[in-house]
Amino acid sequence: MTTTATASNVIIRNATPADLAAIAELIVPFVEQGLLLERTYDELEEWQDNFFVAELNGKVVGCAALEIYSRKLAEIRSLAVSQDAQGLGIGKALVKACVDLAQVKGVFEVMAITASEDFFKTCGFDFNTPNLKKAMFYQTQS
Repeated sequence: MTTTATASNVIIRNATPADLAAIAELIVPFVEQGLLLERTYDELEEWQDNFFVAELNGKVVGCAALEIYSRKLAEIRSLAVSQDAQGLGIGKALVKACVDLAQVKGVFEVMAITASEDFFKTCGFDFNTPNLKKAMFYQTQS
């Protein structure tokens, strides 16, 4: 008998120190594809209090962190869902957990720097802030 993974089998929870190795392993393929920035173990440890994991059948299959810069701005970082768990709504649930945390902490705005703009639009994100400003970046290193 085989079991089919469903969204109802997924648990979204705060990450613990015991999850950090699984998170580091989970993001590797996304880093290799150029979809996520590489993270050191120290960075993962530093963000652990604001990191969420998605667990399916006892295995970490997704993660996302909320990096809070100030009461005005936070960023969703290291959002990843393992290939075999995609399509179950895990990414949206992780984004929601980050946004909910930002609201609890009184952060005005949450941003995401992404190559998956359509996904974030389905989560309620848009390019413009209420006063029509757009984020711009200057790379100091190549």
